[in-house]
Amino acid sequence: MMKLYLNFFCRDIEAQCRFYGAVLGLPEHEALRSPIYRALQGPGFELGFNAWPAYELLGLRERAPAAGKTAPVTCYPTLMLHDPAAVEQAAKACIAQGGQLLQGPFATYYGQWQAVLCDPESQVLRVACVGLPPGHEAPALDALLNQSSH
Repeated sequence: MMKLYLNFFCRDIEAQCRFYGAVLGLPEHEALRSPIYRALQGPGFELGFNAWPAYELLGLRERAPAAGKTAPVTCYPTLMLHDPAAVEQAAKACIAQGGQLLQGPFATYYGQWQAVLCDPESQVLRVACVGLPPGHEAPALDALLNQSSH
């Protein structure tokens, strides 16, 4: 069995741990606490928050964003929730905790209900579920591609 450990580099590991814990309803894995690390325990995964010194410890100093700059989006987690109401709740909690709703919630062409969010340190994540709420249909991919080309 495999378990996913997903880590974010953070300027404030305490605040980020609280934000994600509140938005996703996950408890802190307190046994892993250190001066430069916090983690949340999820079912089959762990969400970690590394303080800035971890760039150096991992040999990634050259890849750290400059002070005051936002890191480019090169990947993002998608957390699959159990139903559309949970996606709606996570989006509302994100805003209430100081994050941003970047898009959605909306129907995807592949039949998921999702929202694209941004945490207080500008990290991007998605929350989604399989299935759509009543009254919503999956848009056709061709229509979406035509919209984006204009």
